Amino acid sequence: MILNSINKKITSFFNLSFFNNRIIIISLWLLIALLSVLVKLDINDINNYKIFKNVYFHTIDKLPLYKEYPLEYFDHNHYGPIFSIVIAPFAMLPDYVGIPLWSLFNAVILAWAITQLPLKATQINAILWICLHELLTTLLGLQFNPLMTAIIIFSFVYIEKAKDFWSAFFIVLGVFVKLYGIVGLAFFFFSKNKIKFILSLIFWSIVMFCLPILLSSPEYIIQTYKEWFERLVEKNNENAGLNSYQDISLMGIVRRFFQDSSISNLPFLIVGVFLFGLQYLRIKEYKEVSYRLMLLASVLIFTVIFSSGSESPTYIIAFVGVAIWFVIQPKPISKFYIALLIFALILTSLSPSDLIPKYLKDNFIRPYALKALPCVLIWFAIVYEMLRNKFKNYNSITH
Repeated sequence: MILNSINKKITSFFNLSFFNNRIIIISLWLLIALLSVLVKLDINDINNYKIFKNVYFHTIDKLPLYKEYPLEYFDHNHYGPIFSIVIAPFAMLPDYVGIPLWSLFNAVILAWAITQLPLKATQINAILWICLHELLTTLLGLQFNPLMTAIIIFSFVYIEKAKDFWSAFFIVLGVFVKLYGIVGLAFFFFSKNKIKFILSLIFWSIVMFCLPILLSSPEYIIQTYKEWFERLVEKNNENAGLNSYQDISLMGIVRRFFQDSSISNLPFLIVGVFLFGLQYLRIKEYKEVSYRLMLLASVLIFTVIFSSGSESPTYIIAFVGVAIWFVIQPKPISKFYIALLIFALILTSLSPSDLIPKYLKDNFIRPYALKALPCVLIWFAIVYEMLRNKFKNYNSITH
């Protein structure tokens, strides 16, 4: 009875004209982007942006990108040399201009990517609402994650639009910036011109490799790629610490539950990749847009819950996947799935906020990486659906 009541309230909520006004929703996204910047500037907490902008300055000065610079920022840079090109327009501006524009750019590009999905306007609006608080979490960290989410979505969208050349661009960009973009290759089987797609991947790989050379030199960039690989290996080992603010993943939950940081990622990745691969067995379902959207949701969540580098702001990637999964469910939506969404909204999205008691956050949620748990459960639910359901039953809710 309670879930039925909640279901009706959720449906009524998203059917109200106010909540389906795209201008209002986008305005809120932009407002959140600006407010998050004001908060960070007020407390002078812009370390992530300092790391980002110095990728550009260190590249043009041919300085090592992955060593520590304690006089400039703490922590290491973990982004590839191509990021120097991405951040350049913002880095060249004064911080009081560059930081707000960086935050706005991330919010706008993600909102734009979501609006390009082959969904009804009401479904897109629902995704934007569901992800609102998770967007705030990542923007408060001045993070790159909204842009990475958009890159993965565009990898999917442009294959849907039979524009393989641009899909390949976003996949390669994502790989060369932060490796996460490689998950865009999951949409390869949906391409209608696979030869063109492969050639486009090769073309953009050459372009992305060479572009940073315009700011430096070939020798410097080649050496920098070697150092980037070494830094990523070191970072993976650092992430597995039981007190780390990262490793909010399936592996992190298990490691922290057993208080054993030596538990390897490998068994989890083998099982995860195997289950992910099973989703491709439903070849006859490829023609159904809802099936392809469900795979997109699976990719977005998989990317985060099977990464030891996942931290709280990373979950905007997974949460967009959660939102896509929920809005494409056929009506009436399963009570269990409604419960899963509510669980995700509370434990994944709201857990970093003051709405959750500090005692719970400090003693349970962070120590046991529980922010990941709802997304893990939803991912397994998606795999189950992908292996079992007939997706022609979903198509009445999508274009």
